[in-house]
Amino acid sequence: MAIETPPVPDAAPGTGGVTAPSLATRAIESTAMLLLVGAAAVALLQVFFRYGLDNALPWPEELAQWMFVWAIFVGAGIAAGRRGHIAIETFSPRLSPAARERHRDLVDALVLFAGAILVGEGLSFVAKTSYVTPGLGWSTKYLYAAVPVGGLLTLIGLTATRLRASTARARAFAPLALAVVFYAVLLVAGERLPAGAAAPVLMVVALGLIALETPIAHSFVIGTFCAFVPQGDLMLVTIPQNMGSSLNSFTLLAIPFFILAASLMNHAGITRRLVDLASVFFGHLRGGLGHVNVATNTMMGGISGSSMADAAAIGKILIPEMTRRGYTAAYGCALTAASGTLANLIPPSLGLIIYGALASASVGALFVATIVPGLLTAAALAIVVHLTAGRSTTALERASVAQRGRALGSAVPALLLPVVIVGGVRFGVFTATESGAVAAAYALACGVFLYRALTLRGGLAAAREALGDTVAVSFIIAAAAPFAWTLTAEQAPQKVAAALSGLIASPWLLLAVINGFLLAVGLFMEMIAAMVILVPILVPIIKSAGVDVVHFGIVLVLNLVIGALTPPLGMLVFTTSRVGQVPVAQVFRQIGPFLAALVVVLLAVSYLPVLTVGVAARIGP
Repeated sequence: MAIETPPVPDAAPGTGGVTAPSLATRAIESTAMLLLVGAAAVALLQVFFRYGLDNALPWPEELAQWMFVWAIFVGAGIAAGRRGHIAIETFSPRLSPAARERHRDLVDALVLFAGAILVGEGLSFVAKTSYVTPGLGWSTKYLYAAVPVGGLLTLIGLTATRLRASTARARAFAPLALAVVFYAVLLVAGERLPAGAAAPVLMVVALGLIALETPIAHSFVIGTFCAFVPQGDLMLVTIPQNMGSSLNSFTLLAIPFFILAASLMNHAGITRRLVDLASVFFGHLRGGLGHVNVATNTMMGGISGSSMADAAAIGKILIPEMTRRGYTAAYGCALTAASGTLANLIPPSLGLIIYGALASASVGALFVATIVPGLLTAAALAIVVHLTAGRSTTALERASVAQRGRALGSAVPALLLPVVIVGGVRFGVFTATESGAVAAAYALACGVFLYRALTLRGGLAAAREALGDTVAVSFIIAAAAPFAWTLTAEQAPQKVAAALSGLIASPWLLLAVINGFLLAVGLFMEMIAAMVILVPILVPIIKSAGVDVVHFGIVLVLNLVIGALTPPLGMLVFTTSRVGQVPVAQVFRQIGPFLAALVVVLLAVSYLPVLTVGVAARIGP
């Protein structure tokens, strides 16, 4: 029995109720979209030349990376104008309307301050760089120019938004004036300030701003600036240098490609077909729609790699249907949030791609190593559904063999994609990044030629959504790069390793301590930001203890996705509670059994490496 799927909206995510964008904003956004799609096309071109003509070109990877860098910084300016960057919302919903408005003014001023830093320090670094790239033969001035351009678009975009929303021009311009003046004053007076250890200043300022609900990326930019300003111009230029260099990575290009593939599949109706497939096979069981929820998220996890995207897309379909069939809305939201973790535990996982880039680990090995933990997680959640589904819930009608055959036949193209991705990467047919481009092209072909459901308008909407999601993730990675560089320069990993030296001799005890630490971090920090900060610190320590870097990657990502379900941050819970229109506190009260199941899986994965690297060693070279 199929479940009807509401149409996918064309509106870009993260607009936060901002008024309709201007023609200029649309034009700039379209440019960023073309850069992102163009990067995928260039990556596919390299695959064609390598295998079709046996003649790999020297410049496609470099060009794709440049296009990615420019797309992210241009997109970051657009997102700032829409107030669409990721922030941790804690206290502002409880403020009075007047206090909430003053808080928004403060946050806007801080975002504009970060934009001014990007403009000023970005221009300074562009003037100093003269390196020419080996593939294209272009000056890196043109690469790093993306940083000040992104800052300038932030200043223009957010100020324009404030002008459209306010009748008082003085109030609309006040945060911009305050930001520019504060940047200039700090720059002039900075060298007179005492220069001490940068890491503590950076940590206190950045985490303090995050607690104030400043977007995470902009908090990192301001924190790094405040830490470096007493040390002079030579250190300040490391901000744009590290931000640009961190994104100039062919591995990280996999992020937009897989997000684009998932968005194209959503608009092509693939999500609906996967829900229908899960419904005809599992809908008649006890807790039927709960099992459908888990199964759909398992299949979608093999396509998108994004927990937030899957939780939102599947929640829109299944939470209302579960409520109609006797489940409480809070239970449906809690299950959807918990099942959303599967997107980062089943390949392709964006969390594992980011970890692979940060830890210099094989993404192909990570993809294979997470297959069993991902399936174990799905099984654990299914057991909880069976045990907790109340008698008041009603199952779907048992589907006939013919219905199951039709649903399976319709979904086979989508189900083949994870096999193509993992197999292609593991056996060296293409890189992890190129597999993302292949996935996007495959999704486009399925939507246009096979299902004939993807229109030009739907394709553009998919590209727009992919740009928004990619910018939200990638700009945090860029902004946290100077943070990680500072920790490394001040030998933070060595200092932490020295403090844990007594545990290094016992990998089991070390993993227990790190698991507890990561679960605590997940309470207060978003996964990507935590990874960018902690991976450079923790990986040298676990290597010293003899823990396999691939095995630890699965353990780390599993810890941090559990954090996405725990208060006070619990971003997956916030996502599904908004979709289901249920108070967050009610969802958190229902999440307990699912958290317990995930912790059991975490312990098994942590102390049974055969579940991760044991599987990876048996599959492929």
